[in-house]
Amino acid sequence: MLLNDFNTSAEFARALDAKDPLQSFRNHFHLPEDMIYLNGNSLGLCPREGEASVHRVLDEWKSMGIDGWMDGENPWFYMAEEIGKRMAALVGANPEEVICTGTTTVNQHALLSTFYQPSGNRTKILADEKNFPSDIYALKSHLKMRGYDPEQHLILVSAEPNGFISEKKILENLNDEVALALFPSVFFRTGQLLDMELITDAAHKNGVAIGFDCSHSAGVVPHSLSKIGVDFAFWCGYKYLNGGPGCPAFLYLSERHFHKEPMLAGWFGFQKDRQFEMSLDFIHQKNAGGWQISTPSILSMAPLEKSLELIQQAGIDRIREKSIALTCYFIALVNESLSNHPYSFFIGSPSDPEKRGGHIALRREDYALQICAALKGKNIVPDFRNPDIIRVSPSPLYCRFEDIWKMVQSLQEIIDSGNYENPSQKMNPVS
Repeated sequence: MLLNDFNTSAEFARALDAKDPLQSFRNHFHLPEDMIYLNGNSLGLCPREGEASVHRVLDEWKSMGIDGWMDGENPWFYMAEEIGKRMAALVGANPEEVICTGTTTVNQHALLSTFYQPSGNRTKILADEKNFPSDIYALKSHLKMRGYDPEQHLILVSAEPNGFISEKKILENLNDEVALALFPSVFFRTGQLLDMELITDAAHKNGVAIGFDCSHSAGVVPHSLSKIGVDFAFWCGYKYLNGGPGCPAFLYLSERHFHKEPMLAGWFGFQKDRQFEMSLDFIHQKNAGGWQISTPSILSMAPLEKSLELIQQAGIDRIREKSIALTCYFIALVNESLSNHPYSFFIGSPSDPEKRGGHIALRREDYALQICAALKGKNIVPDFRNPDIIRVSPSPLYCRFEDIWKMVQSLQEIIDSGNYENPSQKMNPVS
């Protein structure tokens, strides 16, 4: 969708909505009354079909008991694999390379236990200082478990003055002391999208295993994980995938590594057709499913059946096209209407749409937290990241261009009123 003849009128926003090929998908979601929801990169909204999946599984539990594992409409015993196959199509992976399991950080630990194998000179892990803190906690813990000091063996690529991570710097640090590298596909603060193919190719040329946290890209940015040769990846299911709060996550394992051993073994990673032999000798399933640890949470997984189906119906390429159009429209409005005094907002995300994911970092040097709280007081829901970022994430399946327009109008009203300077404005700690 191109923003031809751009202008700042409400009519222009409504015209964009009228020709949006994805506009009907909005009806598939529970939209809180009179709310403009621009927080899809933290928690996606509830799809109506996902709600129905939960009720179906509940009914199966009530009517079948344990027989639901094999006799449910979608047998619970194979649900993680089936949802993984559906997810694989959205990230450019082969069906057996993706499994729905665990949580994001648990999956990271499971994969690190296999891929972080320090040897000789290669003892270091390469990451970046702008990564999501949980990823860094996990990396440090694996270094400590192997007896290495994170202060010496965790190399963090520093950010540029604009807050972005230089891909050139990443490549310069891929040397013969690095055993493993881990980066986000999209940075959670700025929305910067890394060139995963460039980094993966460089890592492999330097003998480094490479993984990505795709939590802020899965479901809104197309990926080609198998084609570009990523070794492993992981991501959550509750952001753009709309699987619900705390729903199971996903992990990707290149088929090149199916033979490797999961070092955090658990019984749901056992060979599927022999799992109930109850052998004390662990023989893992030779695909991504082998990195499962515990029994899957069926009720929590159920919404993903239908939420991923909706994404497939919409088409990940069309979702990306609309996402770019929404964020470009927002940036254009900010630059036109909110960049000058007294508004003084500026964009903290890459200007090139090919270099950013699905959210925008809206920045203001003063009162950003109070302004974000004032937006919520108007029933407009972005989120906030310290020290000065209001993250705006218009999920393409249910957000409209008019929603973006109304947010910008509200920001103007908030600044014009001066009420944002009220120190009583507070934010919920979860945002």
